[in-house]
Amino acid sequence: MSQLLEVSGVSVSFDGFRAINNLSFAIGSAELRAIIGPNGAGKTTFMDIVTGKTRPDAGHILWGDKSLSLLGLNEAQIAREGIGRKFQKPTVFEDQTVEENLLMALKAKRGALSVLFWKPASADMERVRALAAEIGLEDALGRISGTLSHGQKQWLEIGMLLAQEPRLLLVDEPAAGMTPAEREHTTAILVEAAKTRAVVVVEHDMEFVRRLNCRVTVLHEGSVLAEGSLDHVTANKEVIDVYLGR
Repeated sequence: MSQLLEVSGVSVSFDGFRAINNLSFAIGSAELRAIIGPNGAGKTTFMDIVTGKTRPDAGHILWGDKSLSLLGLNEAQIAREGIGRKFQKPTVFEDQTVEENLLMALKAKRGALSVLFWKPASADMERVRALAAEIGLEDALGRISGTLSHGQKQWLEIGMLLAQEPRLLLVDEPAAGMTPAEREHTTAILVEAAKTRAVVVVEHDMEFVRRLNCRVTVLHEGSVLAEGSLDHVTANKEVIDVYLGR
C-alpha cells in the first residue's frame, strides 16, 4: 500500500503548552485508521495541522504521490488537494432536502460564478443517488434535512464530504450520541469508504473502535505512544497507565 500522508517530526505549542510534540506517523492511500488518546493528547490539533487550520512550529507534512508539502498551503488549497474533514457536530443545510445537500456538495467543486448558473446533469443526479445509497439515505432524498435524526445528519454530512471525492477523510467522533443501530451503520459506511480512500477516525469510544477493526494509533502528550491492532495497543502497559487506567 502506497503512503498518502506522512507526518514527520511535527511540533506545535500554544502559550508554552506543547500540544503536539515531535509527532511522526504515516497513513496509507486506502486505509482505515483510528486515533485514540486521553483528552489533551493532541488528536484535534493533529487534524487542525493536517487541514491547515494550525501551523506547526517544526516538522514536515508530505502529501500524495509527489510528496507535496502541505505546510505551504492554506485551508482551501488543502481541501482542493483532497483532504476532507468532518467535525463532531454535523453541519448540514437544515432547510434543504437531503438531495439538495448532496447536490450542493457536488457543486462545491465548481467556481463561484458557475455555481449560480449550474443545473445538475443526469450524471450528477446518478452520483447523488449512488451517494445516498452509500450512506443509507436513498429513501430520504426528498426529506428536509432538519427532520433527520442525529445519526442520519451525521451520515448526510459524510455523504457531502464523499461527494467532493476526497483522498483522505478525517472524521471526529462519529459515534457520539448515536443509537446502537446507527453506530453499526456508521461503522459500515466508514469501512466501505476506506476501500477507495484513507479514512482517519478520531474516537474516544473503544467499543466503536473495536468495530472498525483497523490499525490504531494512540496519542499521548502530543506524540505517538503505541500503534497496532486495538488488542495490541490496549495490552501495552504505558497505554493502560495513561488512558485505560484512568
